Amino acid sequence: MTQAFSSLVPAVLRASTVKFDSLDDFITRGSRLPDGFSYGTTGTPSHRQLERRIAKMDKGSHCVVVPSGQAAIALVMMTLLKSGDHLLISDSSYGPAQTFAMEQMAQLGVQVERYNPSIDGESLGKLIRTTTRLLWLESPGSITMEVQDVAPLVEQARKHGVLTAIDNTWSSPLYFQPLALGVDLCIHACTKYMGGHSDLLMGSISTNDRELYKRVRHLQSYMGLASSADDCFLVERGLETLAVRMAHQSAAALDIARWLEARDEVQQVLHPALESSPSHALWRKYFSGSGGVFSLVLKPAPFAAYQAFFSDLETLSIGASWGSVHSLIAYYPAELQDGRAFPPVRQPLIRVSVGLEAVESIRSDLARAFERLNASQG
Repeated sequence: MTQAFSSLVPAVLRASTVKFDSLDDFITRGSRLPDGFSYGTTGTPSHRQLERRIAKMDKGSHCVVVPSGQAAIALVMMTLLKSGDHLLISDSSYGPAQTFAMEQMAQLGVQVERYNPSIDGESLGKLIRTTTRLLWLESPGSITMEVQDVAPLVEQARKHGVLTAIDNTWSSPLYFQPLALGVDLCIHACTKYMGGHSDLLMGSISTNDRELYKRVRHLQSYMGLASSADDCFLVERGLETLAVRMAHQSAAALDIARWLEARDEVQQVLHPALESSPSHALWRKYFSGSGGVFSLVLKPAPFAAYQAFFSDLETLSIGASWGSVHSLIAYYPAELQDGRAFPPVRQPLIRVSVGLEAVESIRSDLARAFERLNASQG
């Protein structure tokens, strides 16, 4: 007698071709979407299981996963915007999101306008045109960490019939659920906290609007933005430890941020959970926790001092991305801030992503970096 089999982990179902039981099923295969299966580009049960799980965490009804966070951003813009439309995008949004909007979308005839992330609802209303179709939010903003007052901005957009999308990667669905505030589309770079181990690329798009979901799925399919079933498995595995990892990383990052605030070499620490942050009140209003990534501004120093700071790091690795079990550090030159429409600072920035290493190990690594920085200046 065959014994039933059950496992604690999800199955990995890979496929390019989907088999059909009859000619009629094959001819009408397009009708299976957006939830069903017609070809490998639209996913397998492994994809749908992960999508349902992310949607639930986001307090949404539908989700589409794609091969990266940037793919999710591009897919949303491509789905919702056409020539002649007007896009309002936060000036503190993820750099590649702004670049895609201002280069690729602009080439397609979309009018792109950056707005101050600290804008209030009434002021936003004055920027909305009859052609405005999408309001893009990211809270906190990439690198400079401005928290947006999401509720009145969404209310103003809805009043004018403008759709809203938000990049919610910094806090994950655990600490902020913008769909509950009426945001139309919630985007995550699952590469970061959800995956959590620097070994995959994936993005997700969640919504409560079935018609929007159908439009996103349709374009995802025809652009061939297919994610790997194996990566879906890895993200699901990451979700099992997400709460534990984020609790540690959040607390550790805040501990290190407070330690950095007290250092003579540091001019400002950009972390919304710090009481000194201009965004602290808004962070308390919207978030139940904080991410493990923040930035700092050093007191004026030559580039050679930054080179000394970043040399011979032991615990921290120099690299892009964040949200991993491994601590990362990155440098952003002042020129990047000069290129912004509404820069809160005009100096180089250092971004720190705190992993699962011991806090004392990270702090010691940074302390040695400051010693090298000071020594380089005599």
